[in-house]
Amino acid sequence: MHGGRGWVLAQVAVTYPIPGGGIARLSARHDVRVHPDGASVGGAALADFVAGAEALVPLVSNQVDAGVFAACRGLRVVANVGVGVNNIDLDAARAAGVWVTNTPDVLTEATADVAWGLVLAVTRRFVEGDAVMRRGAFAGWRPDFMLGTGVQGKTLGIVGMGRIGRAVARRALASGMRVAYTDRSPVPDGGRDAEFVPRLDDLLPRADVLSLHTPLTAETHHLVDARRLRLLPRGAFVVNTSRGEVLDEAGLAEVLAEGHLGGAGLDVYQREPAVHPALLERPDVVLLPHLGSATWETRCAMADLAVDNCLAILDGRTPPTPVVEGRGDRGRGTGDVTEGPGK
Repeated sequence: MHGGRGWVLAQVAVTYPIPGGGIARLSARHDVRVHPDGASVGGAALADFVAGAEALVPLVSNQVDAGVFAACRGLRVVANVGVGVNNIDLDAARAAGVWVTNTPDVLTEATADVAWGLVLAVTRRFVEGDAVMRRGAFAGWRPDFMLGTGVQGKTLGIVGMGRIGRAVARRALASGMRVAYTDRSPVPDGGRDAEFVPRLDDLLPRADVLSLHTPLTAETHHLVDARRLRLLPRGAFVVNTSRGEVLDEAGLAEVLAEGHLGGAGLDVYQREPAVHPALLERPDVVLLPHLGSATWETRCAMADLAVDNCLAILDGRTPPTPVVEGRGDRGRGTGDVTEGPGK
């Protein structure tokens, strides 16, 4: 079927009413259906919704598994609204010849702000202080009241020196921290003031604050567990804005209960939206509802880039940020998935 302006009309399935003007741009060119509340739909339910579509625009909370690719034979592109693509079975996409794209770059600064905000919130006890004020428990200034930990002169350990990791490093250096990081190899633009440490187990004993920015893979699942948390200096802090499964929440609760850590700040969770119940009870843990990229400007930019990718494939062009190359189309999968958040 051809649209009124000469292009082929395709069916596009969007799992959630994404912000900005992306859906209007898609609708001007193609037949678009938007799930009214599909933020977490996946599996067979997602396959039913996508049936007959050539393009799928999902969120990082939508599990696009092998069953979706098997059931949706006409699918040409999955344009993920997020950097991380661990919600998509990439091997199944390759086998089906379906493009997969993501949205790097546009959420870097917003997510780095949240990571750095968590560092300050947990080390300076901001959330605890807010609770004191709200329950009317503040009796006036005292020199020993609610003392936190300053970050100046301390070491920030970064796990994963991708775009977001580097942005957090800049914030830490500007605040007087030392920065050491581990990654698969030294990062050329990691900055001369950031020290590369090849082994994670060698980085941990040096990190007064540990910030996680690695993607979720089979190798990084529970990368930081109870054993590794105990390698951190006593009183250290842990911040996770990558993927919940990178940090073993049960192990974190265990080591916190031992008194070894000073606290933790989390924006992502293993079984999101659920949180390990032991963490909910702790005043030294700051919990955010996955706010890494949650600014209007960033979420609109993510949606717009996902739509750009989708339209490019439907027009027969190479998408701006591919991760997996579709069969019979040009271009290579070069999208940056070295960040956790997808934030």
